[in-house]
Amino acid sequence: MLEEVVAGARGDRVQELTVAPAGRLWLGRLAPEIVVQQSRLGERSERLEPCEIGLRLRLSEFDGRAVRCTGRFVVWHEIDSNGDADSPKWRKRGPIEVTADLRTPQTTGTIESAGRNGFAAALGAIGADGMTCEFHSELEIGKDGPELVVTLVNLSPEELPRWDTNVYEARLFVNAGETLPFTLDNLPDSFRYDRRVSAYGVNGSVRQINDTTFCTTDVAIHDQARPTYWDDDLGPPPDITFANLAADPIPALHHLVDACETWGDHHWATAVLANRATEEDWDDSMRAEADTEAEKFREELARLRQGLSLLEDNESLLRSFRLANEAFVRSPLVSHAEWRPFQLGFLLANISSLLDDTPNGDRGIVDTLWFATGGGKTETYLLYVLTAAFFDRLRGKREGITSWGRFPLRMLSLQQTQRFADVLAAAELIRSEERIPGHEFSLGFLVGSAGTPNKIRRGTDHRAGDPDPGDPHMPERYKVLLRCPFCGNDDLRMRFDQERWALDHVCGDQECPRKGVQLPFRIVDDEIYRSLPTVVLGTLDKAASVSLQAAMRGLYGTPSGRCSVRKHGFTYAPRHASPGGCLFPGCLADSDPLAQDARLYAPTIRMQDELHLLRDSLGAVDSHYEALLDALQSHYGSTPKIIASSATLAGHDEQVDALYQREGRTFPRPGPQAGRSFWSQDTEALARRFAGLAPRGVTLEYATDQLTESLQSVIRRAVDDPAAVAADSGIDVAALPELVLNYGVDVVYGSNLKDVEAVARSFDSQIQLDQPVNAATLTGRTPLDEVRTTLARLVDPEQNFYERVHLVAASSMLSHGVDVNRLNVLVMLGLPLATAEFIQTTSRVGRSHTGLVIVLHKIGRERDAAVYRTFPSFVAHADRLIDPVPITAKSRRVLELTFAGLVQGRLYGIHEPAALAAELRQLTTPATVKRAFAKLPVHESRELEALIDMLGLNGPLDENLRNDITANLREFYRALNDPASTATWVSDLFPTSAPMRSLRDVEKQAPVISRGSRS
Repeated sequence: MLEEVVAGARGDRVQELTVAPAGRLWLGRLAPEIVVQQSRLGERSERLEPCEIGLRLRLSEFDGRAVRCTGRFVVWHEIDSNGDADSPKWRKRGPIEVTADLRTPQTTGTIESAGRNGFAAALGAIGADGMTCEFHSELEIGKDGPELVVTLVNLSPEELPRWDTNVYEARLFVNAGETLPFTLDNLPDSFRYDRRVSAYGVNGSVRQINDTTFCTTDVAIHDQARPTYWDDDLGPPPDITFANLAADPIPALHHLVDACETWGDHHWATAVLANRATEEDWDDSMRAEADTEAEKFREELARLRQGLSLLEDNESLLRSFRLANEAFVRSPLVSHAEWRPFQLGFLLANISSLLDDTPNGDRGIVDTLWFATGGGKTETYLLYVLTAAFFDRLRGKREGITSWGRFPLRMLSLQQTQRFADVLAAAELIRSEERIPGHEFSLGFLVGSAGTPNKIRRGTDHRAGDPDPGDPHMPERYKVLLRCPFCGNDDLRMRFDQERWALDHVCGDQECPRKGVQLPFRIVDDEIYRSLPTVVLGTLDKAASVSLQAAMRGLYGTPSGRCSVRKHGFTYAPRHASPGGCLFPGCLADSDPLAQDARLYAPTIRMQDELHLLRDSLGAVDSHYEALLDALQSHYGSTPKIIASSATLAGHDEQVDALYQREGRTFPRPGPQAGRSFWSQDTEALARRFAGLAPRGVTLEYATDQLTESLQSVIRRAVDDPAAVAADSGIDVAALPELVLNYGVDVVYGSNLKDVEAVARSFDSQIQLDQPVNAATLTGRTPLDEVRTTLARLVDPEQNFYERVHLVAASSMLSHGVDVNRLNVLVMLGLPLATAEFIQTTSRVGRSHTGLVIVLHKIGRERDAAVYRTFPSFVAHADRLIDPVPITAKSRRVLELTFAGLVQGRLYGIHEPAALAAELRQLTTPATVKRAFAKLPVHESRELEALIDMLGLNGPLDENLRNDITANLREFYRALNDPASTATWVSDLFPTSAPMRSLRDVEKQAPVISRGSRS
């Protein structure tokens, strides 16, 4: 497929064209030097439409040697078409090939040249008199010393009658004799990597043919190996199937931990590191870094041993782990039967947090899972969360939230939600069979009104735009699950139950274990507050609701009680719409006391996905709300364990400290060599082929259209004429349907919506194929039901190829949680500004089959041009090139944004329950707050101390922030106690702004005022 793309862009397989070659061919072409020199674009012109290609080398010595150069290209000649629009108008001539010896200069600034007359003669022989090229060599000084730059330059005139003076399909071969490699800069973790690069390309890439010969290429290639998860040098792996761990896990876990120790003794031993330091010429900093990492490996091993001992010694914990594995055995929708070792390692390393709920122990440390995307992070969370859920039930937590998972994107992945639902369903069947007391295991989808309703109101309270409980079509609009998690049937129906006032998913299969009973899956915010599902998955933004919604107490503390009407659920502080505290519309029933220790209701685990995305203003704002959530949960007597995932280790500890004011750890630690650790090792199998291309002389949109047309043409030939394709390719004709299935969808990814929308529009008009192209879009703006439909079609495609989805235009939504094994071809429109985004996005292809990633560099941009020059090294070292996450919690601007939310969050979470216990009214108006603050009392000085301690602003450099809090709080109390105040609501009292409705509300809103129509 890649060969077809490159051949189409270069023109390798065409001899005649009906259009000018300059408008059709965009790889392998060189413009005349005079055109570049006269361009007003300056240096950018050389990148967009170069006049030379070449390579940069380090000679073993600058001894005046001659290097042998061979230049090869074709040219295009205009021919008569006799006025027929469909007849060819241009014909290829050549190839032109010239070899010459080129002297190497001895001083910088000197250019040696050769071959001009030979090229002129060869071109003149075909009638292109006046066109010529030339070899150039120049000496430059780089960081490693002198460098030789050898190029092939187009010296043709700007115009020549009936000839295109560009040269096409250009290649340069250079035999330079003995050379030395370049060395990449000493980045962090350098002791793990081979930093040698044999040569660099000039306006292209370079390939080494043998020890002395190099050639230019239009495609920068890097092959990424597919990992395996067990080192065969350790002997047979332990039996870590779900079934074995559900039956008798301890022997297999001992085998795993012992093998880890053996591997470390061999690869992290002091003598081994000393030998490598000598052989690989490490400097002192590299050796010190290696010693530090060796010690971290030993600490990680100790945590594994501790976790194993806890499982052996604690019967309830062991039973919980076994039942969690049994859930994976029983789930009909889990496609594999065993764990990868790192997944069990993460659980063993962190299982102590389920026993110790004190903030000074492991519970107070943030543990981040750092593993290649696609390695199974979601399942790792699931194993940990299920073990915690069973253990919660066995230790007496019969209701309340075990895990609150938060995702930074506005649209939570439907596929991740489905995977949680699938395994929780099996766990619920097991809980019921085992007669473990407590509420059924359930799942909540807390994303807010952009995806699901905040609440469903009765007729008299109904507002415009609200979901209408009387509309029979309303429930279907909010379908989230793709299939029934209990039986796998896709006959999943939506209904609104008026009696329970609940929006339900119901399986239509009569053989399903639920037998028509609603699934334990809640998607309306109010229903989540009423039921407190075992696991809640939501967007990061919902944390802002802690300051807006009294019922958020269930996500950090204790509800007020439980409604005496059994189906209504938990109750909270009274409000106008819920005067008794019950969120069931119109309910005035009494509230019963809670049935368990109040300290058990809050989440045991707070899980943060994609930690590296919590950066800049979003991360800074979230850090204040994390502090608020921790303080509120601590007030109710518990500490949540925070687990996370991240695409980078760069600046991890600093980011965790800024976000959570906690110590941070990562698991697993990387091994002593890139591509090899105890937890994974690269193999000879190919996971992904990365191809970097730089379109020349055409727009990125045109290159994208032609490229996707070429990709689809390859597949459609296999569909329409499989026998011919099999004969040409040597592929068994019986294998073609599987290849068409796995490579028939092309994903075009843009890191901004403008690019994605432009591509989506051009799919319909610019791609010219015999059969239509079916395109879909996946962005944050795509409606939820459309996302669900597209994912379903991608996972389970139509039988007829021409009815399937062929092209997907996608934005960052793709890079987080979209897992479809059929997505194996990705076209990336320019290099994302964040390297983490590049890693996350490209990992979405090649999950099970070899993936092809084509990066169309926006070569006019400095960063794209710089990366294109070293594209294979960039891909190989991408995880080291991720910038540390920029974040600070100590910002006066951020404090101005969050101050109101912090005060009001404490008001709803701490002071209002105390006021209600003292038989005062709910704290929704200035008058009731004033009365409660006087009676409880709530002193300004105590509140100030609590806010400063909560945000960790006790240092000598925090004085300005402490002054801001002091001034803002003083003004709040002054307004509260002002007898002349006209404030209606508590939010009117704040001197800064009202509490944030979303963590992304960091810009001030500007009013837009219409001046009316103009006459």
